[in-house]
Amino acid sequence: MRCCRSIKLALVATLLLAGPGQAQVAEYQVKAAFLYDFAKFVEWPPHAFRSAKDPIAICVLGKNPVENALDEVVAGKAVEGRTFLVRQIAEINPGCNCQILFVSSSERKRFRTMAASIKGLGILTVGEAQDFAAEGGVINFKLEEGRIRLEINLDAAEQSQLRISSKLLSLAQIVKSEKAR
Repeated sequence: MRCCRSIKLALVATLLLAGPGQAQVAEYQVKAAFLYDFAKFVEWPPHAFRSAKDPIAICVLGKNPVENALDEVVAGKAVEGRTFLVRQIAEINPGCNCQILFVSSSERKRFRTMAASIKGLGILTVGEAQDFAAEGGVINFKLEEGRIRLEINLDAAEQSQLRISSKLLSLAQIVKSEKAR
């Protein structure tokens, strides 16, 4: 966990010290680092992978600068023997073969209409739009006072058959689905 915190501290410092144009680039570098770290602190159900050698697929729904930052962050890295594959997708469907799905803020409405089709498939859904976690996403990035905060919806994680480490949960605000409120 020390490694995870040191990465975040360095990236948060970069975000805080960066100028306006650099701040957005730094923000996506921080988000990409988090996405990589999530792979270390989330346990997927066995059916989430087709084989023991399958990579961890991080899919990006919609155009988003995080995709380029992700390519850099995960290059040459592996978690529990699994390498990473980053790709942009246009549709969410049961056959999308993603373990982590990053939903850009521009795709929030499309995600809502497609989310039911991937429940129970073991996909960690991560977004960056207000109320993403409350609307059924598992993890949401929330920008607060120049820092990226995490929101986690445990009900959505359970529906997706994901187990989230207490180390990751300790860094997040726990939210409930709007339907559960």
